[in-house]
Parts: sequence; C-alpha cells; structure tokens
Amino acid sequence: MPRRATKIVATLGPASSDPALLEAMIRAGVNVVRLNFSHGKAQDHVDRARLVREASQRAGREVAIMADLQGPKIRVGKFAEGKVMLEPGAPFVLDASRTALGDLQGVGLDYKELPRDVKAGDVLLLNDGLIVLTVNAVKGEQVHTTVKLGGELSNNKGINKQGGGLTAAALTAKDMDDIRTAMSFQADYVAVSFPKNATDMEMARQLCNVACTDGHRPGLIAKIERAEAIPELDRILAVSDGIMVARGDLAVEVGNAAVPGLQKHMIKRARELDKLVITATQMMESMIVNPVPTRAEVSDVANAVLDGSDAVMLSAETAAGKYPLETVEMMAAVCLEAEKTDHDPLDDDFVDAHFNRIDHAIAMGALFTAHHLQAKAIVALTDSGSTPLWMSRHSVRMPIYALTPKVATQRKMALMRNVSPLLMDTSADRDTALAEAEAHLKKRGIVQAGDVYAITVGEPMGTPGGTNTLKICRAT
Repeated sequence: MPRRATKIVATLGPASSDPALLEAMIRAGVNVVRLNFSHGKAQDHVDRARLVREASQRAGREVAIMADLQGPKIRVGKFAEGKVMLEPGAPFVLDASRTALGDLQGVGLDYKELPRDVKAGDVLLLNDGLIVLTVNAVKGEQVHTTVKLGGELSNNKGINKQGGGLTAAALTAKDMDDIRTAMSFQADYVAVSFPKNATDMEMARQLCNVACTDGHRPGLIAKIERAEAIPELDRILAVSDGIMVARGDLAVEVGNAAVPGLQKHMIKRARELDKLVITATQMMESMIVNPVPTRAEVSDVANAVLDGSDAVMLSAETAAGKYPLETVEMMAAVCLEAEKTDHDPLDDDFVDAHFNRIDHAIAMGALFTAHHLQAKAIVALTDSGSTPLWMSRHSVRMPIYALTPKVATQRKMALMRNVSPLLMDTSADRDTALAEAEAHLKKRGIVQAGDVYAITVGEPMGTPGGTNTLKICRAT
C-alpha cells in the first residue's frame, strides 16, 4: 500500500461492526476509529472498542480509538404520528412544558431552556437548517413562531439558533458517564461536542483525568460547531490537543457560505499552534447509498488535504452506509492523489522562527537538515510523541517515522499527519538504541545501505520531552 500522509477517521456502526469487514477497513487505510456516543449504551461501546483492538491486532496495524461525546440534546420532542409537514406562514409553538406528543400546532422540547435563550425576531433552524422558524414571542415556557421555510419535521430533530447563543452546557450528565466508559477501555482521544470556550475543554480534561486508570491520558479534541467558539478558537486550541472542523451544526449557525473560509482559518491556526485538526461532515455523503462519490465530494476531500488537515472523517458513510469498505478505499485514493500536488514551502516556516524548548528546536533542526540533504526519512525516538507532532506541523515530502516503546503513544500518533508510528523497545543506552532503530528501519525496508536519514533522540533515554540530540546517519 502506498504511504499516505493524511489520516482517515471512520465511524463504527451497524454497517461496519462485522469483525472481518472492520479488519479489511483497517487494512484499507483507517487510522482512527470513532465511537459515536450519541447512539448505543455503555456496554455497546465497550464491546466495540474490544472489536477494534482485536481487528487492529489481526491487521497488524495499531489504530486510535476516538470516543465522540453526544453533548447537549438541543432537540424538539416527539410527534403523535412521528412527523408533521410544516407549511410556510403557519404558526408553530415550541413548548418546554408540553408533555403530550406533538402535532401541526406545536411540539414539546428536549431542550427546556429554549424559552430563556430566545426572543422575538430570532431565527431558529431545525433539522440542520431545512426548517426555518421566526420567533414572534416568548410566553412563559412557550416559544411562538411562524414557519418561514417549511417541510417535514420528525421526532427529536436538532435546534440551532442563527448566529448562536444557546446556553446549553457542553458537558451533560450523560457525557460525564460516557467519559468514565471511554476511560474504562482507554480511548486514545475524546471528542467534546459543542464547546463554547476554553473552560468547557478544561472541565472535560479534569473529568478525563479523574476517570483515567493506570496513568492513561487521552488526547482531547474540541468539535468546533458553535458560532460562539469561533472568536474563542485560539483559547480553545491552547487547552486542547486538537480540533474537529464539524461543518454540520457550524454551517447551520453561521451559514453555509461562511464555512469554507472558516475551515481554512481553523486548519491554519491549529497547525500554527502545534495542534491536530480533523475535517469532518458529509465528506463522502453520497456513498451512503452509492458505490462512487460525486466529483464535488472528491474535491472537498482533496481540498481538506491541501489545507493541511491531519485527518479527514467519515460518519454515516461507514457507520450506516452500504459501502463502508469502498468508501475508505476511495478516500485513501483521493488523499494520495491530493498529496502528490502539495507544494513544499518548508524554508518559509523557518524565517524569524523562535524556539523556547530544546526538544522543539531539535525537531525543527531535523526537518530543515533532512529537507536540504534530501534524506530518505526522518526518524524520531519518542516517549510522549511531542517531537513527531512538531515535525508533522510542517509540509515535508519525506516520511516521518516515530519509534516508541509505548503502545498508548503509538496509537495517539496514528492521528498525526505524515507520521508513521512504530512500536520498538529500545535500550537505555543511546548508541545501542540508535543501532536498534536502524536495524528496525532496515528490517521494514524503510532504509537500506547507503541511505541518509535524520534521527532524533533524548538522553537520558525514556524521559518525556527530553529530545536533545539530532544525528545524521548513513545506513550501513
């Protein structure tokens, strides 16, 4: 299989839970498996996590598991007949106190705070913006609206407020229980839905740390899907390990036209601040029912790659679609083609650059030197994964191989662009470890006699953040 820099996140669901199929998907290029905590019970996720670990072992490729929290249920209630057809101009009441099933006149709310979050003149968007309601008045627990854009509204569809402003907390009681479940099987990443600010992410971090066992610490991914999160982006990035450009709810709140520019901005800022970034939502939506994507979807995936995404994500395409394996294969092929056209502006990244940490400076020195020597590879002996992360924030055509003795670090690095994480126990002696690393690389066919490669290492060995040596080697 050709080496691909951009990683693929695939959502596990009924369509992809067959062990043989999941193994085939991992072999085809899945790097991270997403467990969507919006569906299923705690034991379902525990069972699926075990399924992923077993399939990964059979495929001979470690993958990361990402637990994606549901977040607040900002939704309408249920209808007596399951759905209604709303006509433009008709009145419709969203009633937080209603216990009866809904009808053409109105419906109850799962989100009871809505009457306190809106006022006359606000615009509410339901079912991903397909239904548009204008608020006329708020009377007690009732929000009286007029249908501006009608259509079919069914049970439990989502509610967004145009421009943002809903006060629902990012972390619910269910999310707190789900964090405990995710930590019970040592999820490598936890994705937090609807964070508004850095405080939401800091709270998630504390909850993960409390629930963790055996010193495990997951990476935290902030899903940027609220309008309020955009001006807070840098502060959210500062306390997160990465972000997800969650284009569904975000598009509803800020408008579809604003999303492409925001996507580019978010990817750029994440890379500048040494954070990970996943681009998600409807990337190959048509492949839920069709064996091939549309040309627009191919361009969408390619542009996310060219923008610098660490990973591109599949949701319903692999969770519930007809062609989960074919979708992964197609996405991998598109990523590979897009990467062939990626330019290499590495020298620009070092103009006026300043590094405050020795390990960061070593990582950048390895990139710069290997690039100008046209080395075969860049190799990092790493305990925490920090050095390869810094390297992966820059566009280089040569591969980065990260050798670590820790399985948890290997899995976490599965999300990093252009990083191939390999498990290798190393000697505590530096020179012995370097010799072991070269033997490991030669055994895998990564380098052969005469090849030049750059390798970084820390001394004393095994100290997180201790990388302090760069060596340029010619394989013997």
